[in-house]
Amino acid sequence: MSRRALAAIALLAPSLAAAQAAAPLRAGLSGRATTEVALNPPRVAGQPAPKAMVVKIDYGQPHARGREVPTELAAPGTVWRTGANTSTTLNTDVDLVIGSATVPKGAYSLFTIRTADGYELIINTNTGQWGTQYDQSKDFVRVPLTARTLAEPRESLQIALVPAADQSPKGMLTVSWGKLELSTSWAAK
Repeated sequence: MSRRALAAIALLAPSLAAAQAAAPLRAGLSGRATTEVALNPPRVAGQPAPKAMVVKIDYGQPHARGREVPTELAAPGTVWRTGANTSTTLNTDVDLVIGSATVPKGAYSLFTIRTADGYELIINTNTGQWGTQYDQSKDFVRVPLTARTLAEPRESLQIALVPAADQSPKGMLTVSWGKLELSTSWAAK
C-alpha cells in the first residue's frame, strides 16, 4: 500500500471510530423465546436413563413498548402469527391432546384467531414460513381457547407449557401478552 493511502487511512480512522462511537445502539423490536417440557420415560434399574421426549414451542417474542397489545386480535376473523417474525413452531416427540384435539407427533405452526365467540388456537401443518404467510388449507385443527384478563399487563409475549404439579405428562398451554391470557390444556397421549 502506498504512503499516501496509509496517510489517508490514518487521518480517516479516528473520525470513523468517533462516528461509530456516537451512533447509539438500538434494541431489536423483538427477540426469540422457547418453552419446552421434557417427558421422561421410566428408568429401568441397571440401564441408562432413556432419552426424554420433548414438547417445544419456539416463537418470536414481541414487546409492547407502550402499545396496546395484542391489536392483532382486536377484530374477529383476524389471524395472528402468535409471535413475531417467523411462524411460531410446535415440535413434539409424542402424540398430544391439545384441548380436545389429538395432535400426532411432528412439527406444526401455531396461529391464533379471534372468533365471534372467543379465541381459537390454529394448529397448522405448514412450517418454516414467515409468520404472516398463513395458509388456511394447511390447518390441522382449531382448538377453542379460554380467555382471561390479567391484573397487570405483560410487556413481552409469553407462551408457556405449564406442567401439572403432580409431574404427570399434562398441563396448560398459555399465551399471554398485554392484559390478555389465552389457555388450553395439553397432555401426552
